[in-house]
Order: sequence, then structure tokens, then C-alpha cells
Amino acid sequence: MVPKVESKSLGGDAEKWRGVSIVSVSQFDRDALELLVCVTEKLREEHDQKKEMTYLKNQVIACLFYEPSTRTSCSFQAAILKLSGSVITSNENVSSAMKGESLEDTIRCLACYCNAIILRHPTPGASLKAAAVAPSDISIINAGDGIGEHPTQALLDFYTILREIQEQRRLDNNFLNTNHNTILSGKSILFLGDLKHSRTVHSLAKLLGLFNVRLIYVSAASLRMPDEIIRFVQNIGKAHQCGFSNILDVIDQADALYVTRVQKERFSDPQEYEHHKGSYVITPELMAKAKSTCTVLHPLPRVDEIDTRFDDDPRAAYFRQMKNGMFVRMALLRLLCS
Repeated sequence: MVPKVESKSLGGDAEKWRGVSIVSVSQFDRDALELLVCVTEKLREEHDQKKEMTYLKNQVIACLFYEPSTRTSCSFQAAILKLSGSVITSNENVSSAMKGESLEDTIRCLACYCNAIILRHPTPGASLKAAAVAPSDISIINAGDGIGEHPTQALLDFYTILREIQEQRRLDNNFLNTNHNTILSGKSILFLGDLKHSRTVHSLAKLLGLFNVRLIYVSAASLRMPDEIIRFVQNIGKAHQCGFSNILDVIDQADALYVTRVQKERFSDPQEYEHHKGSYVITPELMAKAKSTCTVLHPLPRVDEIDTRFDDDPRAAYFRQMKNGMFVRMALLRLLCS
């Protein structure tokens, strides 16, 4: 069967989302983001009111993870259970991949048992390969593919930035009725750390590129944002991009600061990793130079790039960001599978 992967944006019509595979943030335009944020807020409200949510009743969702995960795996499983669905899990250590089974055959197998497959894999493009062999009524959701993309992380990061800026600036209290372009217009988003290997940064930059924002990239020269991501954002033609190596040059300009760890697992040379480890550390002293409204995000896990002394600062949004992940993934599953 031909995989149901939208080459164009999903748009704001919920009917067109059903059964679609999510492999890249390129599938999202402003209308699609507006719809996802709206559904996320509504599900959040139902959750907080302790309403029974049966949107995934009698549905089985598979979580197939070939790489370690805590937040993505657990938040997806929690999202499924919150919506009254059932979940089956498999990982590289217990699956037939240990016996040499191909990803394609594993997908064909799981598709016999479930309504959607959430896939994390170390190889860029793995989710597209999975979507190519899955039946057209089975959604493949990319939960991270090596140094490629991490669409659902970018979606929850986007949602978190919106909520944090809206609350920090004390804008319209009705978040659902607030124009999200208005919230972001003119804002500066600073990306810090390992921008070369961070799939979360790659995906989020693509999403933010849809808006009139300033994207500031701060990293060592060898860990800079890949040229293909910069070109992608340039081709959209809305966001302004600039790069620095010293965070002190721009920390006072950021409305949101997105921190990433130096990813040890992506380095072939251990000495290169040790050289870059700890290059940029967020401390209370550094953040004293930032705006009082500058929200700080991190996809987690962190190693040493955010001092734990900063955790109690109201601008530290990374644990709120983690909770937001469950609600955004609930909304995505609601749209794709319900």
C-alpha cells in the first residue's frame, strides 16, 4: 500500500489528519500548529477537570524504541492511557532485531496488532522507511531518528514557548483565543549547545521559521547549526537567523533560551566530546544578565549544562515543558487515531 504521508502541510482540517504518518515538522504550517495547540488546550482542560477521555478506547498503540528514552517513551504511554487506549511496547533488546530482523519486517509485524506505531530509531529517515511499508491506515509517528528530526519534541517545545511567553508577558488570559503569531512576533529565541547533533533543535528551528522571530544560534564552531537547517529556514523567508560563539554577547536579547546537552553518544572521538563538554553552562549568575522574562527550556536529559541551583528560578521551564509533552502527544494521537 502507498504510505499516507502528507507531502504538503496537514493544515487546519482535523479530518485530513486521520491515519497520516508524522515523520517531519515540514508537514506542519501555521494552520496545523493552531489546530494542534487548540486540541492540546482542550484536552488539558478535560484532564484538569478529571473528565473521562475515551478518544482511544479499543485502540492499541505500539511503542517501538531502538534507542534509550525516558520522557518520550513514558509521556507517549501516559498519553495513550489517559485517552483510554492500550499500549504495547518493544525495544531493540527484546525484539527480533537481536536476531537480525529488518525494521521493515518489524513494522509489518506490529501493524498486525495495532492502530499506530510510535518509532524511535538511531538512523535518520527510519520513520519514512517505516511509513513506506506500513498499511495506509496505520500511522507511523517519528519519536526521534538519530540526528535527523524529533517532530513531537519540537511540537511540545513550540507549545511550551507559546505558553511561557504568554504567561511571562501577561498577555490575554484566554490562551485559546490568543493569536499565536502575535505572541511570537518579534521575539528572539536563543539556541545553545550542541546544535550539530541535536535533532530537537533542528526540528524546532524549522517550526519557528514559520514566524517573524529572530533565531540566535550559539555554539562552538564545530557544533554549529547544520547548513541544511539554516537554508530550510531561509527558504521560508520569515525568520531572521544569526550565529555567535559567546553567549555573553546575546544573553540579554533572548526571550526564550533553548539549551541542549553535548551528546556523547553522537561523537566517534571521545576526546572531542571531552573537549566540548561543559563549554556552556546556565547558572544563576549568567541568568542575572538575561531578561527577567526569559524562559529557559531543555529537552532533557541534562548532564551539566544547567546548574541545579537555577531549578527554582521561575524562568526555569524545563519541567513544565516535560509535562506539556504528555498533553501535546495526547492531542496528536487524538487527531491521528480517534
